[in-house]
Amino acid sequence: MKFTFLVRCAAIVAFACSLGFLPATASAQSRVVLRDGWKIQSSAKVTGGGEDISHVGFRTVGWYSTSVPQTVFAVLVDNGVYKNPYFGMNLRSIPGVEYKIGGQFANEDIPADSPYAVPWWYRTEFEVPAADKGKQVWLSFRGINYRANIWINGKKLADSDEIVGAFRRYEFNVTDFVHPGANNALAVEVSAPGANELGITWVDWNPTPPDKDMGLWQEVVLSSSGPVSLRHPFVTTKLDLPSLDSAHLTVRAQLQNTSTEAVKGVLRGWIHGESSPIEFSQPVELPPASRTGVVLSPDAAPSLNLLHPKLWWPYQMGQPFLHQLTLEFLQDGKTVSDRQTISFGIVQTDSEMTPQGYLLLKVNGKPVLVRGGGWAPDMMLRVNESRREAEFRYVKEMGLNTIRLEGKLEDESFMDRADRDGILIMAGWCCCDAWEKWGKWGEENKRVSVESLRDQLLRLRAHPSLLVWLNGSDNPPPADREQAYLDVEKEVQWPKPVISSASAKKAELTGDSGVKMSGPYDYVPPDYWLLDSNHGGAFGFNTETSPGPAVPPLEELKTILPQESLWPINDVWNFHAGGGEFRNIDLFADALAKRYGEAKSAADFAWKSQAMTYEGERAMFEAYGRNKYKSTGIIQWMLNNAWPSLIWHLYDYSLRPAGGYFGTKKALESVHVQFSYDDRTVAVVNGKQQPENSLKLVARLYDLSMAEKFAREATLDVPADGVAKSFSIPEPPGISTTYFLQLQLFSSTGELLSRNFYWLSTQPDVLNFAKSEWYYTPMSGFADFTALQSLPPAKIAATFRALPSRSRDEAYSVSLENRGKGLAFLVRLRLVAGKQGREILPIFWDDNYLCLLPGEQRHIVVHVEKSQRQDSGPTLLLDGFNVKEVSLPLAPAAQ
Repeated sequence: MKFTFLVRCAAIVAFACSLGFLPATASAQSRVVLRDGWKIQSSAKVTGGGEDISHVGFRTVGWYSTSVPQTVFAVLVDNGVYKNPYFGMNLRSIPGVEYKIGGQFANEDIPADSPYAVPWWYRTEFEVPAADKGKQVWLSFRGINYRANIWINGKKLADSDEIVGAFRRYEFNVTDFVHPGANNALAVEVSAPGANELGITWVDWNPTPPDKDMGLWQEVVLSSSGPVSLRHPFVTTKLDLPSLDSAHLTVRAQLQNTSTEAVKGVLRGWIHGESSPIEFSQPVELPPASRTGVVLSPDAAPSLNLLHPKLWWPYQMGQPFLHQLTLEFLQDGKTVSDRQTISFGIVQTDSEMTPQGYLLLKVNGKPVLVRGGGWAPDMMLRVNESRREAEFRYVKEMGLNTIRLEGKLEDESFMDRADRDGILIMAGWCCCDAWEKWGKWGEENKRVSVESLRDQLLRLRAHPSLLVWLNGSDNPPPADREQAYLDVEKEVQWPKPVISSASAKKAELTGDSGVKMSGPYDYVPPDYWLLDSNHGGAFGFNTETSPGPAVPPLEELKTILPQESLWPINDVWNFHAGGGEFRNIDLFADALAKRYGEAKSAADFAWKSQAMTYEGERAMFEAYGRNKYKSTGIIQWMLNNAWPSLIWHLYDYSLRPAGGYFGTKKALESVHVQFSYDDRTVAVVNGKQQPENSLKLVARLYDLSMAEKFAREATLDVPADGVAKSFSIPEPPGISTTYFLQLQLFSSTGELLSRNFYWLSTQPDVLNFAKSEWYYTPMSGFADFTALQSLPPAKIAATFRALPSRSRDEAYSVSLENRGKGLAFLVRLRLVAGKQGREILPIFWDDNYLCLLPGEQRHIVVHVEKSQRQDSGPTLLLDGFNVKEVSLPLAPAAQ
């Protein structure tokens, strides 16, 4: 018998025991991740079937070694079968890649002559602990893409009629299949998804690997229990809003009695995290061979009513405090049959419609302006935990609070990290593939969709970071499919808001979504966001949008493109764009040429691109910030890329932060001063939960020669989580076509809270809104920044020193001074290490891509992971739009 489940690491239980949180008589149930020692091979090259392959000692000469999770194509790449598929156009030379460049392989079948048109075998041998003799032994598959036949020790466990669906989670009672205290063999025959099946797909984001990510793409877990197993524990919270002084918790779990007799026992639990442990219990009687949901309510267990609880908050609103829940089923009053331990947050997440009909999300009764990015896992679904840690840190460093998962539902490690970091998660199904081709669904897809939803919600519901679930992406499901989804959400007691889709299209059953996905996705200028009133502008909740491509710096381009293809822009460049309307970056390149001047080289194009993405991302996030809560949410499409790409990221595939990253980081300061492109006012946006009073605002306007043409000061108060507008910035007559605005904001004690620098043009960007397409709005006029090309070379003096380091980082300071008479535009700082001058990535600058006025000084701090320590220390590289590169060694430490 199988059912889906979520198990937590036994190490958590052991830790709880070591602290005395659990009774001494309780012993943790065993749990082993079957990660290492796997082999894979094409079924076309294997003699024998599952009965033979799953025998201990079966010879695997010529098979490929791997660990799991890992897709078939990823294994072959790791084993050197193919050249780096992420470089140049190597992917197009790999067998099975015959689909049209920029096409949607998700909606095509794998070619008949592809190596992945036949099933592939995964095989491993493992030992079941001798201590598990007499217990119930469970084998769990957390993700198989797409169909599978499973064999253990020569016996078939399940077939491909049962094992179907990329987002299904399976658990089998294998007690009668395995031999405790001995080696056992497991063989899994996996087939790739077809064109009309509910797989893991890449739409117009990037190419699709030739195997369509077939394989064991999430963990395989072996565990044991007594006759009663415990699964799916989770806690819901009800607060007495608007007061946060009390919380009423409800604990739920599922118990399965595997025996043929009725079982009586006690479900008991402990919650740790408050000043003293919270204990509760409830007697339970389970019918034979049954699965029962158990609810422990605050009415039945008064200890679940908490006074002055420690709440879980998104990280910018407070501490993402995590409690620990341990549940165990005690059989006959003395024997622990099973135990589960999870982390959870005391949090209540709600939604409402604003008077304008926009969705507003609230956490613990407080409104949240959602500001996030769309997540892309690696194209081959490879997981690197240190990389993932850096990406979450980038999210927080930029000031984002949300990650959206569209059909790329990540593993437990990802969700646990979001819980710990206080990052909100929007999750839901994918667009543009079988997931939204409901008219073509047969009975199998209907069944797989419902079971996939149930499996995912049962695990995701326990995570405090989950903000919403979306039943659709570009479209709401039709009434029958929406009802099927709503039934599942009710069945699993889903505790968070549900949105019918990421679009404004009205659902037949649930009506208005309160959100929009009306573009743009390709280039629009900075003034778009405050001028547009019908599409993607700064009103409502925009679930995915972007100011367009994100061409990375030259250093990254050289890791993507062969030297002979580096310039001019060509088909190799476009191969690293997207699909459909995004198969090239022509709109972006055309606007760049008109606004900044024709690029003369790849380096010139890259520098101008950083200026374009800096001003573009900054303007988008600033507009939504200024207009809160007329604007209630904005998701940048996208946060990152699945492979090296020229579009839709806030940091590149090598984890290099550049123009878009620092424009975003600037816009999302906790207290931020900004220029409004619509009415030219200066606004201050307060992201803190406390008011900011008696702030001093200073604005100065300069022409191209750095002559001051306007200056003004003001004092203002800004409410908690609020916005205050101040004076307008004039455009003085006769000022140079390209001119500059510097804004500074000081606290009442004189501390500099925010600085911002804009390059503006007397020649405006003009948008033709009447001809807007779903992915962009055309332009009939362009700002003129071509004079930036004639800026004189800037003279920057710099020092580079080490700082006392934090536990996880090395810290350094960079002091800069512009000693020239002109502007230093987009000054870039990098750290390199070793004889080869390897750029240190990831890296965490408090600011970068700086604009320095004549005589201006800046002090910048940077943190790098201690794992990147160099005996001689790193070297600082400094360059810029009009700054020649210089190299500075680390200065001796101060005595």
